Amino acid sequence: MATSVNGSESGHWKQKELWFLVIYAIVFYVIIINRSLQLSRDHYKQLFNLRPGWLLPSHLNDVSDAQWRNFRGNIPVLTVVFGIFTLLANLMRAFFNLRARGMSIVWLSFSLTYLSYLHGACIVFILSIATGNFLLVKIFGQKKYFPLVVWSYNILFLLCNRIYEGYSFSTFGQQWAFLDNYRGSFRWHICFNFVVLRMISFGLDYHWANQDSHFDQEKHYQRCHVCKSGKSCYQVLQERSLHSDKFGYILYLCYLVYAPLYIAGPILSFNAFASQLDVPQNANSVRNVTLNGFRWVLSLLLMELMTHLFYYNAFANSGLWKHLSPMDVFIIGYGVLNFMWLKFLLIWRFFRFWSLINGIEAPENMPKCINNCHNLEGFWKNWHASFNKWLVRYIYIPLGGNKKKLLNVWVIFTFVAIWHDLEWKLLSWAWLTCLFFIPELVLKSAAKAFQAQSSFGEIIFRELSAVAGAVTITCLMVANLVGFVIGPRGINWLLSSFLHKEGLPVLGGLLMTFYVGTKIMFHIDEAKQRLP
Repeated sequence: MATSVNGSESGHWKQKELWFLVIYAIVFYVIIINRSLQLSRDHYKQLFNLRPGWLLPSHLNDVSDAQWRNFRGNIPVLTVVFGIFTLLANLMRAFFNLRARGMSIVWLSFSLTYLSYLHGACIVFILSIATGNFLLVKIFGQKKYFPLVVWSYNILFLLCNRIYEGYSFSTFGQQWAFLDNYRGSFRWHICFNFVVLRMISFGLDYHWANQDSHFDQEKHYQRCHVCKSGKSCYQVLQERSLHSDKFGYILYLCYLVYAPLYIAGPILSFNAFASQLDVPQNANSVRNVTLNGFRWVLSLLLMELMTHLFYYNAFANSGLWKHLSPMDVFIIGYGVLNFMWLKFLLIWRFFRFWSLINGIEAPENMPKCINNCHNLEGFWKNWHASFNKWLVRYIYIPLGGNKKKLLNVWVIFTFVAIWHDLEWKLLSWAWLTCLFFIPELVLKSAAKAFQAQSSFGEIIFRELSAVAGAVTITCLMVANLVGFVIGPRGINWLLSSFLHKEGLPVLGGLLMTFYVGTKIMFHIDEAKQRLP
């Protein structure tokens, strides 16, 4: 009876708390939006890469982010190209009743045509490196030391491609120098980072094909709602070993250069790709795929509205924000990170949509909003999630998994930094993230050992968890701004902006805000747990 009363009181108290938290969040966003509009109005003449707007003709549009500007400008062309590829591929599958081998030839033809436009003569470099990897897999794939061989080969080319900027044909003889005039419209060695991940996946999936799997399929079926319905989820497709005849050269090349996922992913394993090329995915209905496309259009409109009203990136790129108040620095930094999240969501979901239409399901890269993550582990599981799954399968588990977690995060984040680019700011981002991971892992271990003996103990534990969440979100902001915006040289400026008389109240305010945000996330998680 006492437990029932305590539970009722706790639920009533949480309901009141939620009202306060929501009101605080509304006030916070009203202040942020109002100040952001004011900053854009006051300083737009000092900013660069603002173009005439189309959604709001009276406003300029912030297209200062080169990656977004290029993708946005090519959406119509990419839509037409993928539309034609999709129509032809589905007609040929239906008319000729094609399976994995036939569809691999179809998609390899389309993809090589696509790559010829993107990279011109440089397609030779891609095919040469890919063929070398295939030969290594076939020669050494059954040896115990094969993982070392495949990792060494791929990391070597990952580094060389960057150091030599995609190589010059003249390096191989003056008779080939004329080919440097036909290098296409897109630097091949940038896209090749994704090809490296696929080459490693092919090699290790082949290496593990005849080994006992650690995947508990029966336990998975009990928990997975997709598998319970008689369909096959992505994880089952990934863990299910393929017959050796599926590891052929044509299917391998098709996997490496599959057009819808070639430029930006999402990343999927060779096992999952080959299975779905043979039998198209059935986990997503036509209705769900259509709904994904509609949600993408709405997200695009949201991005256009955001870049017409708030010039966050233009402030960061111009350096003007370094002369503003600490409050304005926080608003712009927060805005830039939200812009980055929405940008990558749009890019990844666009290519995933076209892949889904063609029967290939890749993992959703942004399953959770950036503003709904209060710990490092949760954040990285939901930011570029397909890469996270790849890292877990091909690095984390082979290195010992949870048994060596503190060591593994250093290896993984260092690889992630090098994979992105050879820049000190990315290594700084990686190592800062690892440093922030250590206290979180220690606290999580302590939390598992701690058992609250009373309602008061639960409240204390919840409050401490919210404070830890606020600190973690602050650390995430710092690490990502250092890695992707200001670089390691900007750390002193960023810290000095907040660690002085004018900045300390702002720092206290943002910690309080992140504390409130963490508490709201707790309520969201609890609401999800109550769902049937």
